[in-house]
Amino acid sequence: MISAQAPGKLYIAGEYAVVEPGYPAIIVALNQFVTVTIEESHDYGRIASKQYQENSLYWERQGTELVFDNRDNPFHYILSAIRLTEQYAQALGKPLGIYHLNVNSDLDSADGKKYGLGSSAAVTVATVKALCQFYDIHLSQDQLFKLAAIAHLDVQGNGSLGDIAASVYGGWIAYRAFDRDWLASARRELTLIDLLNTDWPGLEIELLTPPAPLRLLIGWTGSPASTSHLVDRIALFKATRRKSYHQFLDESRDCLHRMIQGFHNGDLAAIQREITFNRQLLNQLAHSSHVTIETKLLKTMCDTAVTLGGAAKSSGAGGGDCGIVIIDAAKDLAKLLHDWEQRGIEPLKLNVHHVTE
Repeated sequence: MISAQAPGKLYIAGEYAVVEPGYPAIIVALNQFVTVTIEESHDYGRIASKQYQENSLYWERQGTELVFDNRDNPFHYILSAIRLTEQYAQALGKPLGIYHLNVNSDLDSADGKKYGLGSSAAVTVATVKALCQFYDIHLSQDQLFKLAAIAHLDVQGNGSLGDIAASVYGGWIAYRAFDRDWLASARRELTLIDLLNTDWPGLEIELLTPPAPLRLLIGWTGSPASTSHLVDRIALFKATRRKSYHQFLDESRDCLHRMIQGFHNGDLAAIQREITFNRQLLNQLAHSSHVTIETKLLKTMCDTAVTLGGAAKSSGAGGGDCGIVIIDAAKDLAKLLHDWEQRGIEPLKLNVHHVTE
């Protein structure tokens, strides 16, 4: 039996701006995983998952029609990963097989809580990795990222693909998105083999080393959010308020450059300053676009951490899910975690996961 896994992720800073090519974000991979196993079959194939068997579907009304949104359904990412990986296998001259594929996820809790740790990206990466083992295909990390990114983008249609990068490379990364318009054109002109072997304009992935005293704390507020829908609403703001949107982009870029330099210099105080500034930028964006990024409970989580010497903000698209705190490990962390629990915020006992090729 073949087995492959990919870690979940959280955004540290740079959300929303990172969907634009060349604008940086910092993302971290976590030690919770999606595991995909494949077993050869000779008559029929099966795709199964204990966690996803009762996955809900989102829909909206367009006139008299029900229109379903597949972007939050993990099976669509699995099927897209299978389609792209098998297309690549065929291009390499590999005969296609029949198999049972099983998915097991740690990214949601045993009682069904959804923590927002990037399950769609992790399941895409893990599926590609497992199928490459099945077909005896050896991919570099760069090639794995590109194949999984295409598969994910075919379903989601928007986003930066930074969560794919975190699942592939692990650890702390600085990520800058590729030009999606270029990719759309290149897919019409290049073979899939050539596409995985060429440089993608704008794409940059850099592993970061955090300062020794830095401690990452994660709090879950109990309100799952739909990243795709929130990104859609910011895209509407971009279309109608271009000047304000580009000011946000520029300030986010400058903030992330300073934060990345803080990692290079081992300067915890500088990283914390920029986390605080990034939180302010996101709150300004939320106010201007009428999108709820920092919910009341996320605000409570962040404000509580600040009073105890941490720098805190929402993580990812916001609207619920997780917040992060960057704090000196010498601080009274037990008091902070206790205060969170008293306010209905669940501390997640997760650590950074590092990937080795």
